[in-house]
Amino acid sequence: MHPLAERIKKQDMRALARAISVVESDHPDKLSLMSDIFSIKKSAHYIGITGSPGAGKSSLINRLLTHLRNQELTVAVIAVDPTSPFSGGSLLGDRTRMNQHFLDPGIFIRSMATRGSLGGLARATKDAIRVCDAYGFDVILVETVGVGQSELDIMKVVDTTGLVLTPNSGDVLQIFKAGIMEIADLFIINKADLPGVVKLKATLEEYMMIADPKGWRPLIVRTISTENKGMEELWDGVSRHRTYLYDTDQGEKKRRQQLQLEVYELVREEIWRDVREHVEDDQEKLREVSDPEADPYRLARSWYQQWKGD
Repeated sequence: MHPLAERIKKQDMRALARAISVVESDHPDKLSLMSDIFSIKKSAHYIGITGSPGAGKSSLINRLLTHLRNQELTVAVIAVDPTSPFSGGSLLGDRTRMNQHFLDPGIFIRSMATRGSLGGLARATKDAIRVCDAYGFDVILVETVGVGQSELDIMKVVDTTGLVLTPNSGDVLQIFKAGIMEIADLFIINKADLPGVVKLKATLEEYMMIADPKGWRPLIVRTISTENKGMEELWDGVSRHRTYLYDTDQGEKKRRQQLQLEVYELVREEIWRDVREHVEDDQEKLREVSDPEADPYRLARSWYQQWKGD
């Protein structure tokens, strides 16, 4: 077994941090490490929290952490942003919101950025989640910023997805367009002391009537993170969704779909790595792309076929 995997199995926090660095940097040892990590996976509940910047996700997670620790649950937080390690662009500002938890041995907080990872932000984050699971955390929270493709990819690996909205923010139309509504298991109306809560709730209920979700019907909870209100209701909603996944075949179906997508992604990543090395080792091929009139479609087909040996 990989030395880092052995140490993580023994709940070595330094090994946990090092393993995440390995997957972020796409180290050559990554696949062997992750295969060993997979063999010691535990049963953490993976929770994704997403929403537009300014929705109060970090403050919400900070309050939720306190609620979970009061229940003696251990928690890993992976905060994701492709441009800044923490949401909102300000590393110091967001870390300050969670600073009361930094010295708690039952909480692990890690910010992540792409850092050139071949698999991209979503791939590295999925691996980091699995590393935290192997360590033995009860709950793994993944915070993402925005509703882009990376967010959608990351949300596909968690068990429960919470979408944070705020009244009168105008986010709803953008989120409708992005498709995030389709994978949200929980709608969290944060800053629920602001005007417009009733209208936003009605809009969400109307959406669900139109979408007519089969099986699980997303819950709508109200929170005011600045006043530490709604955390019990939020966690109750997450727990109810987890119970639903375990009590029906939907949970198993979701896990099968996620595993299939992950295998496809890993195969694609390996093929891309080999093709890239094949091309970069051939100076003639590199000269081909210096031609401003080069046809990218022809080159892509040609390089791929040469790599295959056709």
